[in-house]
Amino acid sequence: MIYVYFEVIKKYGNRYNLKKALDKKKIFKVERGIYSDKKTLNPLIIYSKKYPSGVITMDTAFYFYNLTDVIPNKIFIATPSNYRTIKNNKISQIFMRKEILNAGKEKVKIDDCDVYMYNKERLLVEIIRKRNKIPFDYYKEIISNYREIVDELDMQKVEEYLSLFKNDINLSEVIQREVF
Repeated sequence: MIYVYFEVIKKYGNRYNLKKALDKKKIFKVERGIYSDKKTLNPLIIYSKKYPSGVITMDTAFYFYNLTDVIPNKIFIATPSNYRTIKNNKISQIFMRKEILNAGKEKVKIDDCDVYMYNKERLLVEIIRKRNKIPFDYYKEIISNYREIVDELDMQKVEEYLSLFKNDINLSEVIQREVF
């Protein structure tokens, strides 16, 4: 189980009891303000708990869904555009308008913990939107993996997500040309 500070204080009653539990290794301090009953945790779980309004996206999600074999060097998190800047060199923050932030956001189980991550349909829209900012070989690898799972995708969801963006017709044409 993973806890933020106020949850762990509630569990142990006060700071003194928390310190005793830490000393006896009943609970571990994973990161500032984050505690767990396990010594090591998946970083996706840690940062999802630390930034609850964020959604795992881009390279991190592509790797999670086996759309690439490139291990991301940072965790990509989409946050509301008015969210505070995350000052952590392990995170790449992407600001999004609230209207589009939650489109495609789903709970994914990682080590019995819930993590918010974009679904494959939303990620397809994201990679097409950012195709000019991504290395060509990386883009081609992900698109070719999408071609292999095209029958699993819900095209109605893809169209719904595309409609949230200004250039939805152009993006739709690119998806048709590149993936199908």
